[in-house]
Order: sequence, then structure tokens, then C-alpha cells
Amino acid sequence: MTVEDGTSPTPGYCADTGTDYDVSQWDTREGCEVRQILDRVADKWSLLVIALLERRTLRFTELRRAIDGVSQRMLARTLRHLERDGLVSRTVYATVPPRVDYRLTDLGCTLHETIKSLVTWTEAHQSEIATARATYDRRTAAEQAEAERAAAERDAVARRVLTELG
Repeated sequence: MTVEDGTSPTPGYCADTGTDYDVSQWDTREGCEVRQILDRVADKWSLLVIALLERRTLRFTELRRAIDGVSQRMLARTLRHLERDGLVSRTVYATVPPRVDYRLTDLGCTLHETIKSLVTWTEAHQSEIATARATYDRRTAAEQAEAERAAAERDAVARRVLTELG
């Protein structure tokens, strides 16, 4: 099999085949690994697990207590996915009851640095975002009220016409 110039020989590779970068391809290419990885590491449970494991090794029950609202099933699933992706390592100790520790791998630590940058950006811009949300909410509420007023006016006209015809 020959590969055309500019085409990646790796299935699921999401980079553009040309020179221009097109982020929309993340959504359109079936089996895109970049999109799958982003979906995994950007979900709220994964972000919390990575943040909690940044400083130390934790047991499953410690993680579950520290993450408000996560079910046992969802935490186990999240940890399995992060382990599969090489971001978290799992160590099982042959004790009764069995003890299982989780820690970030070196790769997971590099991701944590990126997450910290995102959190820092969010903290720096949270008031601007709150202002934008409030402005949006006021605008959409006004638009909704205007749409409801216009609909009521149309209904009144329709009722009047029907009354005059009937």
C-alpha cells in the first residue's frame, strides 16, 4: 500500500493532510484519537482525579471521598480509562482487604501542568466570564419576552379574525 504525499500512514491521525490546520476535522474524522483523548482528559471526573493525584498517591476510597458527587462506578471507570491512557498508575498490594493505590505517571504530571494553566486562565478571567454570562442572560430573556409578546399579539389577531368570521 502506498501513502499519498501529505497523508499520514497512521489510522486515526487527526492532523491535516495539507499545510493548513483545521480543527473541525476533530469532529468529522471517524476514530480520531485526538478527539477521543480530549474527550477523556477534559471530562470533569478525569480533571478532578488528575488534580487530586498531583501531590500524592491516593487510595480509591480517598479519591471517592474527595470528589463530591462521583459514584463508585464512575470513579472506577474514570480510573481505568486514565490508567489505559498511561496517565495514572495503579498498584495493588496483596493484603486483606486488598489495597490499591493510584498515582499520576510522568505523562499524567505533564497533563496536570496543562490543566493548571487552564485553571489559572479561568481564575484570571472569571469576572469577565460572569459579566458576559449576565449580559447574555439579560439579552436572551429580553428576546424571549419579545417573542412571547409577539406570539400573544398574533394569537389575539387570529382570535379577532375568527370571531369576526364566525
